[in-house]
Parts: sequence; C-alpha cells; structure tokens
Amino acid sequence: MKIIIPMAGKGSRLLPHTLNTPKPLIYVAGKTILKRLMESLSKLIQVFSIQEIVFIIGNFGEKIEKQLIKLSHDMSINPIIYYQIIPLGTADALFKAKKSLTGEPIIVAFSDSLFYHNSFDKEITHDNIIWTKKVKKPHLFGIVKCDPSGRITHFIEKPNNHISNLAIVGFYYFKNSLLLKEELQFLLNHNIKNEQEYQLTSVLENMRRKGEKFISKQVEEWMDFGDKKRTISSNSKLLSIESQNSELIHKKVILKNSLIIKPCSIGKNTSIENSIIGPYVSIGEYSKIKNSNIKKSLIQNYTIVQYANLKHSIIGNHSIYIGEKTKKVSLSDYSIFK
Repeated sequence: MKIIIPMAGKGSRLLPHTLNTPKPLIYVAGKTILKRLMESLSKLIQVFSIQEIVFIIGNFGEKIEKQLIKLSHDMSINPIIYYQIIPLGTADALFKAKKSLTGEPIIVAFSDSLFYHNSFDKEITHDNIIWTKKVKKPHLFGIVKCDPSGRITHFIEKPNNHISNLAIVGFYYFKNSLLLKEELQFLLNHNIKNEQEYQLTSVLENMRRKGEKFISKQVEEWMDFGDKKRTISSNSKLLSIESQNSELIHKKVILKNSLIIKPCSIGKNTSIENSIIGPYVSIGEYSKIKNSNIKKSLIQNYTIVQYANLKHSIIGNHSIYIGEKTKKVSLSDYSIFK
C-alpha cells in the first residue's frame, strides 16, 4: 500500500497567506497542517507496513522539497515527489503520479484537511472507501448519496440542489490503483471538466457507474483548511480538542502583565506583554505581542503585533502589524502594516 498526498494547489481561497507559504505548511497550534496530517497517518503506516509516500506539489522550490523529504524520513517512510505546475484540478494532480499507480491499494489524503478518527485501519477491508462527514452547506463540497447499507449511489461535485449532506472530506482508499489510473486517463483524454478543472469526483462517479463499489464511512471530527474562515474555525476546534489532554503553551513563553484565556497555543520564545490573548488563538515561535487584545486568530512565527485589537484574523510569518481599531486582518508573510 502507498499513501498519496496531493498538495499542488495555489491555495487561492487562502490568499494572501499562501503567496509565500504553501497551504499545507501553514502553522496551526504549533505544527504545520501537513505534519499534523502525516502524524494522523502514522497508525496506518505501521499497521499496513507502508513504505512509500507520494507528494504531488507545485513549483515550491528546493527548500520545501527538503522539508517534505525530512518529514518523511522522520517517519521512516520513503518519499517520492511529482509535480503539477499548472493547477488543473484534483484528478489532473493525481494523474501526475501515474508511475506510482501500478495496481496496489492506495490511500489518498488531501493536504487541506485534518481528522480525529481512530478507526481508519479497522475500516479498510476489500471495498473502496470514501470518508465523509455531515455538513450544513453541502453545496460547498463534493458530496455522496448512499443507500441504507452505506454503499455510495452517487458522487456529485458541489450540488445546486440538496441531494445529501454527506461531504467528501478528502480521504480515500482505493483497492486497485490501476483502475483509478485508467479512469483518470479517460477523464483527461475526453476533456471532462467541472468548473474548468478535472475533478476527482467525476472520476469516482464514472468508476461507480462501471461497477466499482464504494462505501461511505463517517469520520469522527473533520477540520477543513480550505479558506480563511474555515481555517480559523478549524483552529478553534483543534485547540478545543487538544487542550483537553495537552499543555499547548510552551514553557519558554515570556508573559508580562498579560492574561491568557484558554484554549490557546503559544510557541517557544514568544513574548507577550500588556495583552489579553484568547480564547482560540494560535501564536507561533519567536513572536512578540504587546499592548494587544487577540482572540479567534492565528499568528505565525517571528511576527510582531502591537496595539492591535484582532478577531478572526491571520498574521503571517516575519510580519509586523501595528494598529488600534478592532479589525479582521489578513496579513501575508514578510508584510508590514502600521
């Protein structure tokens, strides 16, 4: 079995934060989204003795590639990297890894989702599996419709009408990767697009119509980082869950005349002075917060924030923000706002 992680998208819905940093490498509660995803896969890697992990990336540069290689080696798994330079959709991205689709079972895990789910390994049997979660706004997602046994009867990408509220969460098991490759090839050969992109949902529906059986399994918790609003919401959910069992404030945080309203995550050597932080705030390492009130926000690493009143905001790495009025702020890496 292999694991494939497509992560080549531009992250346009999370701009400006993805101008310099690929979305999977944004820090949330002290770790990148990608590292958290790979940690959640560690049990699967052990149970199924998985030896190979495949990354599909854009033109991220040598520094990012070295991070992926190190992260893989730290988990004792061999990394392979393919490239999708022009983002033409999820199906096109997967087809870039066609040399690795040779017939064995595969896990596909998209890099803008995180999960709390203890049964992945137990749920993998002889059927293809699509993991799902009930959502309030199914028109924003690819969704599935099932019969009473859980067998999927339809795949629909962002339906206009309410057909089902089971959203595809970006985690898949294919029992035969060669069949997947053949259907990906068919989609591209016949130029079958949805919203100008080649969508994996279309591939799944074609496979189903040709007789492939897909089962829906619901995850316990799903955190989606597709856009700014969902990233902030998912940060809050993650902090709520992890704070129950872990101390998320590093011992080397410097606090002066400040109040931390938990749950919050604060990285090492960050200093906070004359400020109220929280609830639901993630602050990275080596940042400096002074004379500020921050809640429901993400502050990345090596960042300076002063005289700020922030809510539902994201401030990038190596940035400086100085302000007074209450604001929702989106400030990219290496930016200055005074």
